[in-house]
Amino acid sequence: MRQIKRFEEFVRDGIVQRVTRDPERAGSLVLEAERKMRALHEQLEKIGVKNENANDYVEYCYDIMMYLLRASLYMNGYAAGGQGAHEAEVAYLRVLGFAEEDVQFANQMRYFRNGILYYGSPIDAEYAAKVVAFTKRRYPQLKGAAERHGTH
Repeated sequence: MRQIKRFEEFVRDGIVQRVTRDPERAGSLVLEAERKMRALHEQLEKIGVKNENANDYVEYCYDIMMYLLRASLYMNGYAAGGQGAHEAEVAYLRVLGFAEEDVQFANQMRYFRNGILYYGSPIDAEYAAKVVAFTKRRYPQLKGAAERHGTH
């Protein structure tokens, strides 16, 4: 997997554009991420992570991360669209102050989630457990960034 570009490159290339800040849309995305996070916890308690549900957990965690990243982008007057938009949103983690290791792991999640969605690629329980742990660990920071008013 190749190195993810800098967020500024996505802006320069027109994949990310400046838009009017949209706190209402951002708030809706935060609420959806919260709902999915509660459902994730409930499923983990009742079922746990198995090979049979590993793909579901990776998709759930990816959705939570993307909702919060998009909310943060909207709060700061950005929107990504078209080819490369998800990669641009992941690159925004750097702007939010996340470590490069986290950016690379999130990009790997993006890559594997695309494999699930478009090619039916199976994920194993071991990787899904890492994704769940990452999501639980980074959720508070992502949510905080999404709820802050425009800082960039």
